[in-house]
Amino acid sequence: MQENDNISELKTDKQTIIENSELNIWEALIPVIILMGLLAYNIFFADGEMLGGYSNQLILVIAALVAVGVGLFNKVSLMLMLKEVWENLKSVFIPILLLLLVGALAGTWLISGVIPAMVYYGLDFLSPSIFLPACVIICALISISTGSSWTTSATVGIALVGIGNALGIHSGMIAGAVISGAYFGDKMSPLSDTTNLAPAVAGTDLFTHIRYMTFTTVPTIIVTLIVFAILSATADVSGDADVSNLLNTIDSTFNITPWLFLVPVIVIALILLKIKPLIALTSGVIIAAIFAFIFQPDILSNLNDTKLNAVVKSILTNTQIATDNEKLSELFSAGGMNGMLWTIYLIISAMIFGGVMDGIGALARITKVLLSIASSIFGIFASTVFSCLGLNTIASDQYLAIVIPGKMFKKAFEDKGLAPENLSRTLEDSGTVTSVLIPWNTCGAYQSGVLGVGVGEYFAYAIFNWLSPFTTLLFAALKIKIREINNSNK
Repeated sequence: MQENDNISELKTDKQTIIENSELNIWEALIPVIILMGLLAYNIFFADGEMLGGYSNQLILVIAALVAVGVGLFNKVSLMLMLKEVWENLKSVFIPILLLLLVGALAGTWLISGVIPAMVYYGLDFLSPSIFLPACVIICALISISTGSSWTTSATVGIALVGIGNALGIHSGMIAGAVISGAYFGDKMSPLSDTTNLAPAVAGTDLFTHIRYMTFTTVPTIIVTLIVFAILSATADVSGDADVSNLLNTIDSTFNITPWLFLVPVIVIALILLKIKPLIALTSGVIIAAIFAFIFQPDILSNLNDTKLNAVVKSILTNTQIATDNEKLSELFSAGGMNGMLWTIYLIISAMIFGGVMDGIGALARITKVLLSIASSIFGIFASTVFSCLGLNTIASDQYLAIVIPGKMFKKAFEDKGLAPENLSRTLEDSGTVTSVLIPWNTCGAYQSGVLGVGVGEYFAYAIFNWLSPFTTLLFAALKIKIREINNSNK
């Protein structure tokens, strides 16, 4: 079958956007409607087990097959669809490797005592009354320094969830605070890939983009900190009274020493030195494995295996450190690389669906319809926001959620006399930060897998992330800091 002559490609440095003039909006929405319907049924009526333990993954594949049918009906070449799926899968190869390394990191950091040490000293210094805003600030600083919300969650994020759980704080609150801080830092860091991508697509420079983002981002993070401060001050926690017992249990189970902090310090230092995350995390796994032999020989001996096998198993499979405290026994467990497979399968399934939808031109069609109904300045901002949100849901990839609306809406912003930084800011306010709120998006799947907290549990508490699109729409509605072309004072 020949490729449809009405299909064209809009290429960027990182993505290809395919348009199909024969595809109408209702055809483009058929796979989306089926996807949302099956997911809703699975969540509300089947307790997530409609098709077994991998329901969400299979639902995404079913929706992808429906999209293939729509494409074939519109004379789209199957090879073109497969090509886009392959491009999508290639784009998540590194994130999948990172997920496997994070699983290995969690296992080795557990048996080496790194995570228990972080929990021990965290319990000693962080009280429940300041814990949540402290999480936001700590993660924001790390993420600004590294330019990566993913690395922040995989290092200090894991430890903060452990500390908060030991204090009896709701895990959704902790994860929400970690993610809010991590995405604030990621969004504002000049080292972040999305912070560089958004201005490149919109047609402005990096530091103009960052300066212009502060108008919406700073008020949003201030509101986030205030809410978390109130939650910390008023939350009914159960762990405050028995902190001393928890500290004694950790101290008697592990050899706790400040030297263990060398492992996360080295990992973060490597990232700050712009060493590739794969190398930095691999180094963290290897050093932690060595530290396990040095500092925790008794732990390795108690795992009913040779010390070397115990370390290897912590990298690959489940590890459980038994204590006389039920709360800590639950905390001191890790799934290794095996524990990340569910998340990896979800990402692969989402990339298959997103690739087919891109290949048949459905993503571009849906975005164009939103663009066509935007007549006012506020309408352009609102359409951009909804395009980013929709693509994060449909394409399951934050890069597509930035690139496609960026390319589609660039001329519309120019025609309205709006400076390109308006577009780049809106792409970040609605594309970058909301990706983590979609369970099957690469970011949502990654964060929930790493932190061990489901998206449904942390959604309401990821305040910075869901508040950011509302802030950018509020500024647009009130015409606050809407800069016009050749007018830098507005």
